[in-house]
Amino acid sequence: MTTKAGLHADSERDTADLAKFGYKQELKRALGTFSSFAVAFSYISPSTGIFTLYALGLGFIGPAFFWTWPLVFAGQLLVALNFAELSSHFPVAGSVFQWTKYLAGRKYAWFAGWIYLAAGVLTVTAVVVTLPLAMIPALNGLGFAMENSLENQRMMAVVTLLIITVLNIYGVKLVSIVNNTGVVFEILGMVVFALILGAAYNHQGIGVVTQTGGQPVTFGTFTAAMFMSLFVIYGFDTASTLAEETRDPRREAPKAVLASIIGAFVIGAIFLWGTLAAIPNVADAIKNAMGPAQIIEANFSPFWATVYLLIVAAAIFVCCLSIQTSTIRLMFGMARDNQLPFSESLAKVSPSLHTPIGASIAVAVLAAIPLLQYAGAAYIAIAATGMIYLSYFLGNLATLRARLGGWPKKPGAFSLGGLGAGLALGLGLT
Repeated sequence: MTTKAGLHADSERDTADLAKFGYKQELKRALGTFSSFAVAFSYISPSTGIFTLYALGLGFIGPAFFWTWPLVFAGQLLVALNFAELSSHFPVAGSVFQWTKYLAGRKYAWFAGWIYLAAGVLTVTAVVVTLPLAMIPALNGLGFAMENSLENQRMMAVVTLLIITVLNIYGVKLVSIVNNTGVVFEILGMVVFALILGAAYNHQGIGVVTQTGGQPVTFGTFTAAMFMSLFVIYGFDTASTLAEETRDPRREAPKAVLASIIGAFVIGAIFLWGTLAAIPNVADAIKNAMGPAQIIEANFSPFWATVYLLIVAAAIFVCCLSIQTSTIRLMFGMARDNQLPFSESLAKVSPSLHTPIGASIAVAVLAAIPLLQYAGAAYIAIAATGMIYLSYFLGNLATLRARLGGWPKKPGAFSLGGLGAGLALGLGLT
């Protein structure tokens, strides 16, 4: 059992460790092992990304788009292994921005950080407009009469953005409580309901993942269908971005990075298979651009369909919360290094709430801008995905350069050893 004296000693150790990077402890270290994992897992949030672009994948190559999931996971797991080692060496708010700064210099980090920040802001927008895709059908199941129109989606997205901004302003401890609860519901809800779908409402058989619904499978269509998986499986570096609010981050952040991506892969695979197996008619599903909400409603009774959609909506909400949290910390980290306009205001931390209020408001305002010309969640999600992968690529290039120069001189709490150079070379060339 950890005593108060022990916690105080650990806190002093983490504060002294942060001081080695030239920063003082302003954010509150409130995240333990599970919370660090949960915030990274909820950023990935398989339910959120799947709800956003499920119809896109299905429309291009039918249920066979399932195979984009393990393919993208395999590639991203290699990135996650690289990022886990970086996390153990640089436990500072900002992940890709900070890593590139220490490995490739401030100018390179400025470029990588701006791309990563833009991707984070767009991802916030993408997830707040995803919530209505589950929430509006759920509200209709509760007796409300709400059309699933772009205007109603935008209105709900704005309300969601306001709520998560207030929660983020009031501190990471509150965020972690909401987030931890939501992650538990997401894991249990997605697995249990998906297994029920696959077992009791299996219209297509176990081999549904080999069907194309008559759609041609080419390199181009497979790549286009892959955007769903690409949009889901990123954000595992969030555990690193929140390193200054995590206890013993050199050890805990790498664990959370890897646990979040592996957990999301397993749960997402179960959810994908369950929903694909439960499609009543594949050709109709492709023609009508069916998503998980429509598949759920086509199989469950109105009551259980509503329950399921509410669980998914809760999962998407905590995803919104954690993605905004991560983006705020990135903006704070960049502003603290004077890399942004109005850096002084954006880097200011409330002495009572221990949160960067200016950065919280700025991220919310920037995330709201794309809503002015809102044309659907898919467009925003695809833009966010492209930019996030570009920033990851820049991070991998910086790591490759550093490894070729002999980094790291000493192994961190998590170390790839001799595999690190080969892994960085492979990631830098792809």
